[in-house]
Amino acid sequence: MSVPSDRAALMWDVQQFVFREARLQDDHEYAAWDELWTDDGVYWIPANTADGTEVDPEREMSILYDNRSRIRLRVKQLLTGRRHTQEPKSQLRRIIGNIEILSVDEPDVRVGANSIIFESSIRDDTTWAARNEYVLRYGEDGLRMAYKKVTLANNNRAIFTLSFLV
Repeated sequence: MSVPSDRAALMWDVQQFVFREARLQDDHEYAAWDELWTDDGVYWIPANTADGTEVDPEREMSILYDNRSRIRLRVKQLLTGRRHTQEPKSQLRRIIGNIEILSVDEPDVRVGANSIIFESSIRDDTTWAARNEYVLRYGEDGLRMAYKKVTLANNNRAIFTLSFLV
């Protein structure tokens, strides 16, 4: 499947993908979320970048920096039900907005979006704000996620527990 030449059709595909990913995360549908990834996927949550500077995740600390095998392992751990910080599971709802198509380089589409995540857990209620960057790739079965970077607005402060998929 190739990138639609119609910009409106492309935006529709992108929005539906991003909204679906958010729903799967909120509903703790880990196996379905795992299926959204390409085989070379990278999931990154940088640390200490609130001032907008770029960091190299290979050389500097990150909150999370997973390749595809590490993403699968993270999902397997969540599926065990033995993550003490997720027992009981956090109630999650997120709002995704400001979705932009940043560039198209067939078959990849670079996308930006903002997100607000509300987490209600046994500890407390927490609101997380982030800028997400994606590389979505068209394949035979439609869009899949090759890259996701989540830059939390407060990533330069102590983050006590981030034990769900952002």
